[in-house]
This record gives sequence, C-alpha cells and structure tokens, in this order.
Amino acid sequence: MVLLRRVIGDALRARRQGQHRTLREVSSAANVSLGYLSEIERGQKEPSSELLAAICDALGARLSELLREVSDTVALAEQMPEVLVPVVDEPVTSAAGRKGADRGVRQVTTEGGVAVQVRQDSPLKATLRSTRVRPAERDVVCAA
Repeated sequence: MVLLRRVIGDALRARRQGQHRTLREVSSAANVSLGYLSEIERGQKEPSSELLAAICDALGARLSELLREVSDTVALAEQMPEVLVPVVDEPVTSAAGRKGADRGVRQVTTEGGVAVQVRQDSPLKATLRSTRVRPAERDVVCAA
C-alpha cells in the first residue's frame, strides 16, 4: 500500500539532500522543529498544507512542483498492481550480502522517462521513489 505521507517525505528528503543541506538548516529556515521535520521526511508524520508550504519555501521549491512529483509517483504506483497488492515472498539478500527486513527493491522505467524504484518494506507497505531519467540514461536503465 502506498502511503502518501511516505511519498511526500521521500520527495522532501530527496530535494534537501540534493541541495546538500542538513535537517537543521531546513528546519530553521522553515521554522519547524528538527525532530518534526525528520518525522515528516521518514513518513511518520503528515504535514499540514501550511507546514508543507513553509518547508517547500525553505527548500526554494514551489509547492506545486512537489505535489506534482508526489502525484506522478502515486500515479505510477497505481499502474503497478504488485505495489498496491500485498506481496508475500522471502526477504532478498541485499547487495551488502545480508538479509534484511526489506522485501526487495524493484525498478521500473516508463516510456515517459520516469524511473520508479519500489522498496517493499512489508506485505502492506512500500516506499516509492521516482526520478526523471535523461534520454542517455534511459537506454541503460531499460536494458537492466
């Protein structure tokens, strides 16, 4: 099941990390506590529209851009039935060679050049991360 708060949190974290900024810097700029911002990024808390607008402003992003990115990710998840239906499978061994609680990571690329990485955390919880793929990268991702 796709949790909107997790997709929002992932999108905010990706933007913050892309700017090489710390939680402390963004929380100070958005006037929100560091702990609460951390909970939002981890998908544990769902921010109000006012708080989300303040965080976007602190990140120099438009609220509409963030919501569009979140909407695109959720729309892609809706097209992937294995994401929205409980999955029962054995935990996979990660690249580091240890077994974890993750149910595995899958990546799907659409024709429009959006790559969606799906991490199945439990039978009813998945984390989605979408990225735009440049034309040169698209051939590499599709071939994988």
